Amino acid sequence: MPNLILLRHGQSQWNLENRFTGWIDVDLSALGEEEAANAGKLIEPFSIDFVFTSVLKRAIRTSQIALDIAQKFNVPTERSEALNERHYGDLQGLNKAETALNYGDDQVHIWRRSYDIPPPNGESLQMTQERVLPYYRNNIKPKLEQGSNVLVVAHGNSLRALVAELDKMTKEEILELNIPTGTPLLYVLTKSLDVVEKKYL
Repeated sequence: MPNLILLRHGQSQWNLENRFTGWIDVDLSALGEEEAANAGKLIEPFSIDFVFTSVLKRAIRTSQIALDIAQKFNVPTERSEALNERHYGDLQGLNKAETALNYGDDQVHIWRRSYDIPPPNGESLQMTQERVLPYYRNNIKPKLEQGSNVLVVAHGNSLRALVAELDKMTKEEILELNIPTGTPLLYVLTKSLDVVEKKYL
C-alpha cells in the first residue's frame, strides 16, 4: 500500500510578519528552518520514492532540509506552479492587520475564508483547487497507483485542495480545514487509493 505524505512548508519570513504571501518568493524564517528539520526527523522512518513541490523557495527549501535530515538523498523531484500557494492578488505583501483596517474585517474575512470569492486580482480557494487537482490527477496520482511512496511539499491552500480531494470534503468542510506548518500528514492508501489511515506524524 502506498504512502502519501503532505507537508506544508515551515514558517516563512512573511508568516512571521503576518503578511499575505501568495506567490511572492519569500524564504523560511529561522523557526521555519527548525520546523523543516523536525519534519525530516518525522519522515525518516518512511520510504519516499518521489517528491513533488511548488516552485516557491519556502517549499523547495523545506523539502531539501527535511530530506537531508531524513538522510534521503537523490530522490526524484518534480516542481510545478500548479502546487503554488493561492495567489492573493493585490493583498500580496500587505500586513493582514493593516489590510483589515483598510478594507474592513468582514471583507478581509470573506477574501480569506470564502470558497469562491477571490481577493482583487487574486485566486479564490475554488480557483486554487481547479489548478491543483488536475496536476494531482495527472502527475501525482499515477505514481501512487504504481505503488510509489510520495512526498508533496507545498502550501496551506494547495494542500487543503489535496486533502479535500482525498477526504471527499464538501466546500463547507474545506473552509474549516487548516494545515499546520512543518507537520507531515501521512495518508496510507490502498491500491485503488482509498484512505486506510490518516494521521499527523
